[in-house]
This record gives sequence, C-alpha cells and structure tokens, in this order.
Amino acid sequence: MDARDSDLKKELDATLQTRRELGEEYESALVESFLEKVDQRIDAAVERRVRRGFAEAQTATARDSRSPKATDSWGERFGFGIVSLVLAVPLSAIGAGTAHLPGLIVSWVGIVGVNAVQAARSNPGLFGSRRRPAENGDWEG
Repeated sequence: MDARDSDLKKELDATLQTRRELGEEYESALVESFLEKVDQRIDAAVERRVRRGFAEAQTATARDSRSPKATDSWGERFGFGIVSLVLAVPLSAIGAGTAHLPGLIVSWVGIVGVNAVQAARSNPGLFGSRRRPAENGDWEG
C-alpha cells in the first residue's frame, strides 16, 4: 500500500464518519464528493502515464533520428553509380556536341552534383564539419 492508497483510505474513512454525523440526507452528496476525488486521482494517474509514454516515445524518436539509417544498401549505391556512368556518356556527347568544352563541363558538373547529392543523402554528415582534435588531444565534434 503506497501513500496515495493510504490517502484515499483516509478520505473514505472521513467520508463515512461525516455520513454518520450528518445522517442519510447528505449521503448522496458525500458519495458524489468522494467519487469526484477518486476520479481526480484516476485522471491524474492516467495523465502521468500518458505523459511518461509520450516522453518515452519522443526520446525513442530522437534516438532513432540520430542513429544512422541503413535505408540504402551497397547494391543500391553501386547501381546508382553504374547508371550515373552509363548516362554520363550520352550527356557528355550531347553537351560537347552542342556547346563544345563549356557544354562538356556543364554536363559533368551536373553528373558530379547528382552523385554528391546522392552521397550526402546516403551519408548524412559526409559534407558537414570535420572532427578536429581538441587542445588536450581528445577528438571533438
């Protein structure tokens, strides 16, 4: 029996004692008052549990968002690289044939850009800040 149960038992005892003193005319009002207190305790307990569950869900979501996602397999990355190289040949030919060297450069800037975006999507921190040693020799982020 915890403190809340003993408090509720004291409330019930006080309600019964008051009923004995006041008589049956106040019985329904006393019962309603006691039930209202029980409802408040139940509501508070449910609210605490819901908040705790919500906080645990938020914590789990935050932990999952920080962990690396393995959504792209090695095969998907390899396939993307192969498709990129296969499409690079006609894009280079079209760019060079249309605008000569500037067209070829624009084609390859686009190809490299698409691959950089794919690499950044697959590895979130790839182009972010580099880790550098701290003054005491430990590494910091």
